[in-house]
Amino acid sequence: MANILPRDQQIAVISALSEGMSIRSVERLTGIHRDTIMRLGAKIGRGCSALHDTIMWNVQSTAIELDELWSYVGKKQRKVKATDSADKGDQYVFIGLGSFNKAIISYRIGKRNQANTEAFVADLRERVLGNPQINSDAWPAYEGAVTSEFNGSDYGQVIKTFRGEPGPTAARRYSPGVVVAVSKRAVAGSPREDTICTSYVERSNLNVRMDCRRFTRLTNGYSKKLENHEAAVGLFVSVYNFCRVHSSLRTTPAMALGLTDHAWTIAELIEAAEKADWEGKPFIPPAAPTPPQGRPQLRVIQGGKK
Repeated sequence: MANILPRDQQIAVISALSEGMSIRSVERLTGIHRDTIMRLGAKIGRGCSALHDTIMWNVQSTAIELDELWSYVGKKQRKVKATDSADKGDQYVFIGLGSFNKAIISYRIGKRNQANTEAFVADLRERVLGNPQINSDAWPAYEGAVTSEFNGSDYGQVIKTFRGEPGPTAARRYSPGVVVAVSKRAVAGSPREDTICTSYVERSNLNVRMDCRRFTRLTNGYSKKLENHEAAVGLFVSVYNFCRVHSSLRTTPAMALGLTDHAWTIAELIEAAEKADWEGKPFIPPAAPTPPQGRPQLRVIQGGKK
C-alpha cells in the first residue's frame, strides 16, 4: 500500500531515521505507526539507491580508500542454519571513499567474498575518471580486483595485525579486535608510504554506525530483511553525500565533487529520491533556493589580523 503521509511527517520520519533513531523511537516521537515508518524508510531508501546510481558518475578523485563494514541480517553468522536463506548472517558493506572530497563514491552490500569484491571494484572503476591512487586494507580479494580494474594506478595496502585474530574460516567476532601492529606495502605502481592510508574511510564507518541504528554495536537494532538493510544503507549514503556538511570540508561531499551547488534539505532529498530514474537517464539536481526579495543579504568577507 502506498504511503500517504503528509510531506511534513515524511520529513520528520526520514530526518529522525538519518539521525540514528530506531523505528520504535521514531514511532514514539512522531506518533506514526512503525509499519508506516518502515514502509516509508524502505521506499525512500530504494529511491536514494537509484539516485546514487544516476548522479554519482564521472567523479574526479586523486585518491580513494576502500574498506568493508561488518553487519548482519536476521541473525549472526554463528547462528545461521543450513536451511536459512543466503541473506541471513554476515552482510558486509563495501565502501569506496574519496580521500579529499570525503564522498562515498561507490558501495556494495553482500558477503565478504571474491565475487562481491570484484563487483564492487568494477562499479567503482566505472564511476571514476583517470587513475586515482587506491588504498585498502589487506583483504586478499582486493589485490587482483584493484590491479585489474585500476591498471596504471598506484595501489597500496594498510596491513593490521590483531591480537587473537581468528582464522580465515572462523566466524566474525561481534566486537573489533585489538590492533597490535600496522604496516604498509606498495602493491602496484609507486605510492609513497605516507600516502597509503585508510583512516578516512575507517572514520566514515563510525558515521554509519552512529547515523544508522541497525549498524550500532551492542544493541538489539538490526535488519531482519536484506532489502530493508540495503534501503537503510542507500538512505545513509545519500544523506551523507548530499545533505550533511562535512566538518573539515565546510560543505557537503557532493558539493566538493561539483555534483550539486548547495546542501540539500531532507525535503529535497525525499523529492529527488521519489523522482530518481531507475533507467539511468540524466538526473537534474534541485537548484539552490532563491533568496527572498527585498531583504538584506549577508556576505562573508575574508579578513583578520595580518
